[in-house]
Amino acid sequence: MSLLPDLQAWLKSQAFSGSVGLSPIPSGDTSEAFCLTDSGGAKYFVKQKFSAPPRFFESEAQGLAYLNVSANVRTPNVLGYGNQFIVMEYIESAPQSSRFWDDLAEDLALLHECTREQFGFINDNYCGATPQLNHFCDDGYEFFAQYRLRYQADLALASGLLQPNDYRRIINLGQQLNQLIPKQAPALLHGDLWSGNVHVSAQGGPTFIDPAVYYGWRETDLAMTRLFGGFPPRFYQAYAACTELAPDWEERVPIYNLYHLLNHLNLFGESYYVSVREILDRFA
Repeated sequence: MSLLPDLQAWLKSQAFSGSVGLSPIPSGDTSEAFCLTDSGGAKYFVKQKFSAPPRFFESEAQGLAYLNVSANVRTPNVLGYGNQFIVMEYIESAPQSSRFWDDLAEDLALLHECTREQFGFINDNYCGATPQLNHFCDDGYEFFAQYRLRYQADLALASGLLQPNDYRRIINLGQQLNQLIPKQAPALLHGDLWSGNVHVSAQGGPTFIDPAVYYGWRETDLAMTRLFGGFPPRFYQAYAACTELAPDWEERVPIYNLYHLLNHLNLFGESYYVSVREILDRFA
């Protein structure tokens, strides 16, 4: 494992005392991650990516800070970032506390209490390695149809991962959203909330990581928690105790998650096509 030039230059500018250890950390396919230990024993969590797209790590740093400042939820403190890297505090991990899922639900409810008049965000960012368009929009149905479903469908069609008929069904579904989804105010979202993006701190509590922040329908955050193993019932019970939750929200989960499944289709290939088509067969 070697440090990329951009990261080496930043460490030198910070009068870094020298690395004595690089320990790889599993991080999926988006970036290379590791724990860097300096000669004084201090640890840092570092991610680097040689071919990172523009503002990739800047967007991550901005999203983490925005969640922390807006809702006072726990996120890693970012120490620095550049075109090829991001350096954060290293948060030691421990087993989940007895209140972990309750605390996570309460933190998510705090995020969702942060609202604004328009959907979107102050800039575009990324969901995984895919650009996420966040142009401000007054209409939540138009926002989700154009900047979530259609954008991903355009990418998949262009790369040959999506058949034209299914592309048309996605466009048609976007035009029917106002008949399928109740009106919701824009809420601050984590944006990519699956179990792998919640770190357990040394105290056993939740820490939000790897966000794809924007203002959108809060049910989309809850829907994402149903993917890739899901969260336990206690989490949803605790969330419902904090804030009003429509009793039929789970009926809409597949529609919201179509965005993430299309994103995974674009990122990881045709194995996700079956899940995409199952949703289209049901709703479009």
